[in-house]
Parts: sequence; structure tokens; C-alpha cells
Amino acid sequence: MNIEILLAIAPFSWGAIGASILCGAIVGLERQLRGKPVGIRTSSLIVLGTYVFVAVSMLAATDNTDPSRIIGQVVTGIGFLGAGVMLAKEGAVVGVTSASTIWSLAAVGVCIAVVDSVVAIKLSIVIVAILYGVDLLEEYSSVFTRGVHTKYNNWRKTR
Repeated sequence: MNIEILLAIAPFSWGAIGASILCGAIVGLERQLRGKPVGIRTSSLIVLGTYVFVAVSMLAATDNTDPSRIIGQVVTGIGFLGAGVMLAKEGAVVGVTSASTIWSLAAVGVCIAVVDSVVAIKLSIVIVAILYGVDLLEEYSSVFTRGVHTKYNNWRKTR
């Protein structure tokens, strides 16, 4: 059997699939190392799935169809996935950052399909910089842990 036929995944690109997995791994590693939801597997699958949906929608584009509608549906579906990681615990809503991360990962998948893989990798690094950087700010100054964050941090310390 011809190896080229076996490895062919047209109309998709191995480069885009690799970029999807890399982008998911970049963000997922940060989440996984900190014991948060949405680790490497989940993040990689979100980016990969979004890339595939958007790439397929672009292939199906005709004068009578609009691929951007698929992007809108992906955003809606990802919203439901993100809602599944949010919880209310004793008056504090937790999991909002994980939900926002899921939403951002879907945007990275769209970027791979529509814009460029290198841009998507850079965006993944920006996402990690935000997740990690704000934690550094919270450790540096109590100004960043006021309000709901204070309630949640106090609740977390008593458990």
C-alpha cells in the first residue's frame, strides 16, 4: 500500500493539525500544571475540533452558503462547554477563568483555519501570559484579590 495515500488527510493539513495540538498543549500545560480544569488533552481537542469544523465549513462554501455561520455555531457550542465548568459555591462563582480559556481556545482554532498557524501559536502564548501574569499580580499585591476573589480565596482556605 502506498504510504502517501495512507497519510493523506486532504483537505486538511498536517501542519494545521500539528499547530492545533501545539496551541492546545501550550495553554493546556499551564492549566494542568496548576491543577485546573481544561488540561492538555481537553485544550488540544478544543483547538483541533474548532479548526476542523471551520476548515470543513470553508470547503462547503458556495454562493448560497456562509462559512461564518459555522464559526458562530462553534462559539455558541463552546459557550455551553464553558458553562459546564462553572459552578456556584457559597455565593462565589468558580470556573469562569476555565470557561474563558475554553472560549479563547476555540478562537485559536478559528485562527488556524482562517488566518495563520503562526499567529495562533502567538495567541496561545498570549493566553498563557494572561493566565500566569495575573496570578503573579495577585501574589504581588492584595489590590488584585478584592471583592469576589477575596470571598473565593477565603472559602478555598477553609476547605
